[in-house]
Amino acid sequence: MPVQVCVFDAYGTLFDVDGAARIAGEADPSGRLGEVWPRLAADWRRKQLDYTWLRAAAGQHADFWQVTQDALDWALEAAGLQDDELRAQLLALYEELPTYPEVRTELQALESAGLACAILSNGTPHMLQRAVAAAGIAEYFDAVLSVEAVGVFKPARAVYDLVGARFDLPHGEVLFISANGWDICAGAAYGFRTLWVNRQGAPQDRVFQPPEATRPDLTGLAAHARRL
Repeated sequence: MPVQVCVFDAYGTLFDVDGAARIAGEADPSGRLGEVWPRLAADWRRKQLDYTWLRAAAGQHADFWQVTQDALDWALEAAGLQDDELRAQLLALYEELPTYPEVRTELQALESAGLACAILSNGTPHMLQRAVAAAGIAEYFDAVLSVEAVGVFKPARAVYDLVGARFDLPHGEVLFISANGWDICAGAAYGFRTLWVNRQGAPQDRVFQPPEATRPDLTGLAAHARRL
């Protein structure tokens, strides 16, 4: 069955999750943040994901914007940077994260190939709307799907069900693309065709099912999708 739609994870796949801390840190190269922003970014992302899994396991959902704020507060305290003005700056930057350099070119190529595109994300509808608008890529997506429709975070099966509900396609006609190893393994086990964007050169996660294919970034995605 040929692929009909490409479904992207958002954060870490399309949007650079280190971007907020990096932009703020590079604007203050001689200050404290200029020295510690890589650690801050890593802690922020790690806690953000930890909190989604813990909330899902406990059945105590809070939306991704709340989780993002809670994770940032932990990361700022760990870095000794508890500052209300800095917190507000970082959250504002997070709402308008930059995309990775190859994103627009590959989305244009997918459009030219006649393939539908969608986002499937932990992000809230508002967060995703702000992000795609700020990046100028909204025109490339036929749907932007948020876990808020089902009230639980990935990798819950109900999240991946949102794709079928929107596109009414068999799993094998969906190419799911994610930079998160646990997410792509869950998508593979669900039955999607899968492409892991292994931006960090990380080992493959030992959960669920291995991804079908792996690339270091999104370059060549459209050509790959056309071959499936």
